Amino acid sequence: MILKFEIEYHTQPGEQLFISGKSEKIGKWKEDKAFPMVYTGSGKWEAEISYKSIEVIEYKYFIKRYYGTEWEFGDVRIISIPEQNSVKIRDWWRSKTNEQNVLKTSPFQEAFFKRAINKKVAPKSKAKANVQFSLMAVQIDPGISVCIGGDCAELGNWDEKKVKVLNDSDYPNWKVSLKVGNKVSSIRYKYGLYDITKKSVVSWETGDNRLAELEAQVDSQIFVDEHLRHPAGNWRGSGVAIPVFSIRSKSGLGVGEFSDLKLLVDWAVKTGMKAVQVLPINDTVATHTWVDSYPYAAISVFALHPIYANLNQMGHLDDAKETARFSELQRELNRLETIDYEAVLMAKSEYFKLLFDQDGSKTLSSKDFKAFYKRNNHWLKPYAAFSYLRDLNGTADFSQWGQYSKFNQDAIDKLVSPQSKNYKHIAINYFIQYHLDKQLRDSSEYARKHGVVLKGDIPIGIYRHSVDAWMTPELFNMEGQAGAPPDAFSTSGQNWGFPTYNWQQMAEDGFKWWRERMAKMADYFDVYRIDHILGFFRIWEIPWQHVEGTLGRFNPALPISIDELKTWGIDFNYQRMAKPYIVDYVVNEIFGEQAGAVKEQYLNNDFYGSYSLKEEFDTQRKIKDNFDHKNENGDQSHRDFIKKGLLQLARQVLFLEAPDSNGKAFNPNIDLNSTYSFRDLDDFTKNQLLELHRQYFFHRHNGFWREKGIEKLPAIKDATNMLVCGEDLGMVPACVPGVMDELQILSLAIQRMPNDNEKEFWHPADTPYLSVCSTGSHDTSTIRQWWEEDRDKTQRFYTNILGNHGEAPYYCEPWVVNQIITQHLYSPSMWAIFPIQDLLAMDGDIRRVFPQEEHINHPEIIPHYWRYRLHINMEDLLDEDEFNARLKEMVEQSGRG
Repeated sequence: MILKFEIEYHTQPGEQLFISGKSEKIGKWKEDKAFPMVYTGSGKWEAEISYKSIEVIEYKYFIKRYYGTEWEFGDVRIISIPEQNSVKIRDWWRSKTNEQNVLKTSPFQEAFFKRAINKKVAPKSKAKANVQFSLMAVQIDPGISVCIGGDCAELGNWDEKKVKVLNDSDYPNWKVSLKVGNKVSSIRYKYGLYDITKKSVVSWETGDNRLAELEAQVDSQIFVDEHLRHPAGNWRGSGVAIPVFSIRSKSGLGVGEFSDLKLLVDWAVKTGMKAVQVLPINDTVATHTWVDSYPYAAISVFALHPIYANLNQMGHLDDAKETARFSELQRELNRLETIDYEAVLMAKSEYFKLLFDQDGSKTLSSKDFKAFYKRNNHWLKPYAAFSYLRDLNGTADFSQWGQYSKFNQDAIDKLVSPQSKNYKHIAINYFIQYHLDKQLRDSSEYARKHGVVLKGDIPIGIYRHSVDAWMTPELFNMEGQAGAPPDAFSTSGQNWGFPTYNWQQMAEDGFKWWRERMAKMADYFDVYRIDHILGFFRIWEIPWQHVEGTLGRFNPALPISIDELKTWGIDFNYQRMAKPYIVDYVVNEIFGEQAGAVKEQYLNNDFYGSYSLKEEFDTQRKIKDNFDHKNENGDQSHRDFIKKGLLQLARQVLFLEAPDSNGKAFNPNIDLNSTYSFRDLDDFTKNQLLELHRQYFFHRHNGFWREKGIEKLPAIKDATNMLVCGEDLGMVPACVPGVMDELQILSLAIQRMPNDNEKEFWHPADTPYLSVCSTGSHDTSTIRQWWEEDRDKTQRFYTNILGNHGEAPYYCEPWVVNQIITQHLYSPSMWAIFPIQDLLAMDGDIRRVFPQEEHINHPEIIPHYWRYRLHINMEDLLDEDEFNARLKEMVEQSGRG
């Protein structure tokens, strides 16, 4: 048997196409053993391979260039080979940048366009078929099939009543086999959408006719086409964003719960939306205080947060008195405007213990639980042990746990053994996680069945005192702290406190930790957002001795040597440029009338009016630790003033010494031009430093950081079939958009935070297709709150972006919000996802009275109490028929229905 492959790819000189696959003839997936193709002109490449016999061929194409190899996008090609002496397969190169590739992800195949499995195969032709057409088409609604028509008798000679309907038994691949006469040398054809019930063509795909050139010398030919040119154009959808904890329902207990997601799904269906986006939902219980309300500080990247469990769905208590008590607690906590995190968690913890005592043994012996345990025990056992040891020792800081301070698998297996005297305290965590998993899976499946998907959130970091850091400390840089450089949110930068990743160690096992984490997410979500995707290229790392984000550096980075500084004409002096610059007038200006006391108590008088911080205050960490111990007899406001001033003194440096450089290489202070040290330099040195700063932060690392992103992101993205979105706000390296496009990771476009420094606002019409456009996020103020923050900016937005005349209204009236939402709905972005507060702001009767009460998080405040709750029960919102119908009409008219 002869297999002939043909593919069109316009190469550059020196480039070579290969075919590789499962069989030995094409190299068993080894690049050096792949079968080389021959260029035949006009962009066409061919390969002719002889087999004794073959029923199925599995293969892909790749191209070799002088700088490396590039495989085509997508899954392995699998073709069933007809019983013929010669078969020709005509393929098209699968480009990584084709925007339709995203349709191959799970939201489209498992929710929006999921088809019932059709076991009925295409009927066999009475005459032996010699031509097969195959098309990849995901975006096909229920009741619709793909058809094909063309200029030959077998395809009806363009008569719509004689088209051929393709078989979908291998959806999203559609196939039809034909017997074409020997006199036909070519076929011009098109695919269309076919109404199964009406048995008629609904519409044809856009663009020119396709062409199939037949070879008379070949017994059978297979034409494999990529992507239906859908007459509706690019698929576009809309969604709502709300943290799970913020959902208000009549069945909850003072906080949103996983079961409440069904109500959000019902509302999405009523309003024509396709996605419900939430914040991270992993367990963050470290201190049992409100500080744990921060959803981005998980103690496990696998375990779900107990606060999201619906108690009634877990089971009912037999004790009538306790049942009445919890019913009253529910009424009390549900009446609250905001979440009382500690009260809710305490109430649920009590219920868990009572229910576990009542039903635990029965649940743990059930077949369903055993299946859950088998799937999850690799993380479940360490998590349960961690939770027990945290409570036993009164801290999540495992360094304080004595014999368990370092994770030991044998010791943990013994601790969690059913024969252990502490087993009951361990097993309750299994019990809770089993019910959480069950409830979230149930809501996820409910969403898919209703044509809606859940969108999750992957935090960039892990909590320092977490199961993951305890089990695998080698995967993290525990002496580093992840954060963000100064930005619009915080002028001194942000310090999230998370350890940074040891990417080199993670790469050694193919990023197993990440792949397992993503696989767990895929149990519940079809779409996810990578928080701070810039961190996969480089992370802003703050050494442990510092506190403020200003004193961080990018990791990895290419530091500047002293010799390189000389080429810039900068006469480097370590004491002057890499140590805090503290002189008389600086101390006087910062501390005013307190300057004398500060010099006396906290500073060394080195020489001629120059000072240094005393040893016990010579790092920001030492300053913080000294001042965070409250003096009951002292004036706290005075202490805070001194602390703030000393922290400011500590950041008066121009350069930060690079790790392991022995004082020979440095990273510029990102905020160097705001320092007193910079102010007192000569003009030439100032200008040189500013140019060096610009080159360092915006140009020096582009190629370097691109390589780092490409090393990590593909392994993480390919771990599942979820659709991936990246939060790429902030100081975005020039290499990031290209890598995200190449990997088909959707970007984030928030109107008030354009990635183009030349623009004050994004106009939604300018957003790229592979993006999520939004009016804001959990870190920003809502539209209504933002409207009142800066009157001049609001006026420019009102005039230049909304295109209105006259003076902007003082308050953001519903009709203004409607304009803003409408702009986003009509944008080319694949997704328009809105904070629920902004959607409700379109209705003056439904929206909250005071917009200041709708802000979820203030990034500049650490720690912040995350306690925002929707002001209306979802059951009541579902009954707002007029508003819901109006929103649905907006969605459908914009083409997102």
